[in-house]
Amino acid sequence: MIRPLFLVLFLIGCVLAQNGQPSQKWQTLDGSQPVVIARGGYSGLFPDSSQFAISVAKTTGLPNVIIFCDLQLTKDDEGICQTSLQLGNSTTILDAFPDKQKSYNVNGQDVRGWFALDYTFEDLYKYVTLTQNIFSRTHLFDGLFPVTGVQDATGIEPHHFWLNVQYPTFYAQQKHDPVLYVEEALRKWRINYISSPEIGFLKTLSERLNKAKTKLVFRFLEKDTVEPTTKQTYGSILGNLSSIKSFASGILVPKEYIWPVSRDQFLEASTTLVSDAHKQGLQVYAAGFANDNIASYNYSFDPVAEYLQFIDNFQFSVDGVLTDFPSTASASVACLAHNKNASRPAKGPLIISRNGASGIFPGCTDLAYEQAISDGADIIDCTVQVSKDGVAFCLESADLSVETTALSTFLAKSTKVPEIQNDAGIFSFDLSWNEIQTLKPQLRNPFPESGLRRNPANTNKGKFVTLSAFLELAQTKAVTGILITIQNAAYLASKKGLVITDVVATALANATFDKQRTQKVLIQSDDTQVLSKFMSNRNFQKVLLINETISAAPNMTVGEIKKYADAVSIRRASMIKGSNSFTTSFTTVVDDMHAANISVYAFPFRNEFVSLAFDFFSDPMLEIATYLAHDGLGVDGVMTEFPATANAYLRSPCSNPDTNLSYILPIRPGNLLHLVPPSILPPAEAPAPVLEVADVVDPPLPAASNGSAPTPATAPTGKSGSNGAKSVSTVGFRLFAIVLASVLYMGS
Repeated sequence: MIRPLFLVLFLIGCVLAQNGQPSQKWQTLDGSQPVVIARGGYSGLFPDSSQFAISVAKTTGLPNVIIFCDLQLTKDDEGICQTSLQLGNSTTILDAFPDKQKSYNVNGQDVRGWFALDYTFEDLYKYVTLTQNIFSRTHLFDGLFPVTGVQDATGIEPHHFWLNVQYPTFYAQQKHDPVLYVEEALRKWRINYISSPEIGFLKTLSERLNKAKTKLVFRFLEKDTVEPTTKQTYGSILGNLSSIKSFASGILVPKEYIWPVSRDQFLEASTTLVSDAHKQGLQVYAAGFANDNIASYNYSFDPVAEYLQFIDNFQFSVDGVLTDFPSTASASVACLAHNKNASRPAKGPLIISRNGASGIFPGCTDLAYEQAISDGADIIDCTVQVSKDGVAFCLESADLSVETTALSTFLAKSTKVPEIQNDAGIFSFDLSWNEIQTLKPQLRNPFPESGLRRNPANTNKGKFVTLSAFLELAQTKAVTGILITIQNAAYLASKKGLVITDVVATALANATFDKQRTQKVLIQSDDTQVLSKFMSNRNFQKVLLINETISAAPNMTVGEIKKYADAVSIRRASMIKGSNSFTTSFTTVVDDMHAANISVYAFPFRNEFVSLAFDFFSDPMLEIATYLAHDGLGVDGVMTEFPATANAYLRSPCSNPDTNLSYILPIRPGNLLHLVPPSILPPAEAPAPVLEVADVVDPPLPAASNGSAPTPATAPTGKSGSNGAKSVSTVGFRLFAIVLASVLYMGS
């Protein structure tokens, strides 16, 4: 078993200041804030109802967090906490008692497996340990914790305790008396809530317990399931809420009872259940919340957005949420609800879009940029590509096959360009702008193997944006600034006769970005020679893009970077070391860069829980806090595909250390992995390489080749977000006067 020292180490990293919360008026039944109910403790990480799960839920949640225990009865009428009636799903009982499977009829269904009532509590405690029963969660904590008795769970002294009696009729049929057990438990321990899906059981208890000390809650199951006492479906009982008030003070319902979700995973209109129940004096608790569930596309993989839909929607608020991740639910209540109109501090880290809000709409489209601005991005970004006829536009890659429908239209133009990538592609510089405009943007799903898809309704929405239209949009919307990324400069000059740095400089000059200081201009490239082309304009911040994951940046390397760049963009994994989906330690990369007065931007940030180390509790906001907060890494900005999540964090009082609302604390790398005995740890992953001077310094850009320059195109000028193009001439070493004349001739 885990030594107590490990628990102390973990809790030191998780201790939260739980005071100073502002008083808010809520739309709950009694006007108080919704409660957070931790199903089996912190079961989103640790095995359900393990002592660690309960302790961590108590420590990381609201002061009034409720520990939810699903009651199972043993052969000798002891109670254990375990959600699954069939213990083979969540314990090692198969190894301990391999030949003792039995079959029972449970509420009309034949179930075969291992059941608590066939073993004494001592048998289970001595020979059986707990396991994680959801396969997408870590199994490194399997086999470390004994079965938890109700006495053990209440002995941890949770703030509030909820006992759910899921199968009273089944236990009564097996000659066990769950009513008698609950009566004895109430005399021994403080139990604040008792729930059950069986009306007869609750009615019997209602006549015997002190309702001032313990609330009874009727639990609804799926609507077409039959309730054992009345033989009615739960859906039909829902239409007679007044009858429930006679034996219960509240109802616990699947969250879809309140906000239905269509078959294609979109939110439908809310029901009137909460207001109807409140009119009857019934509190409403919603069940089924987990950060790593595949939820409605409307939430954009942000679990906080889902919680707020239930507690802060201007129409109603549920009275509590039952969740596997109580820290995220607690942060939603304490930090993010009632916060829609809050403003961010005047100074602070930057939110930089990554291809616009590319988690919502296809990247680098007009809709992605408009969404990013609406969602609070300070800096919107454009990676500049160029068409065969010289039109500059925004797209993450020169290979159109990734983010457009080019494969279905121009497969014959697929070719290999080893200077750019190993795989064959359909490249922008091989298609005219008119040909590119016949394509549709394509929403990218970065984790297809996980089954996670981004909003399919937006798959091909939006229009491609020219560089000039992008700059016009930035000026019209008065964003804080722009980030222009320049790729493949050497290849474009030597093979296509295009000086891409001149293309960008001319576009910026035409839009007067080279002269004003109102809006920031960040020029980014992985090529130091590209950055050197913009040295003459001190208003521009030069950003060196370091695409490779690194583990350190020695002083000599940092000094070399300083010659070319004011800032660096570095992958998240270069700042926090990890192993087997756990974090292990911070690197010194951020501190080394800051010591040389080089700003640091981290990328890429995504909301999908599969992109997060287990330490982040499947909560993208917790990851953002770890990178942005002063007591975390303290980076100067994040490049994110979901700017709304970063913006919500920075607007919340939990991002301000002076509020003493520390529900979104930066993690301490390694704390979780320290809980796992070294003997069962998988081999550590090889460390990332150190960034050397040779990795930074690039050779001079080649001269533009003759005879292969794209023919300048004349495209219609358009408003922001349109496909209208302001073409640019490809000039190589021509005189500036010729460049200017060409630009003027082509409508620039």
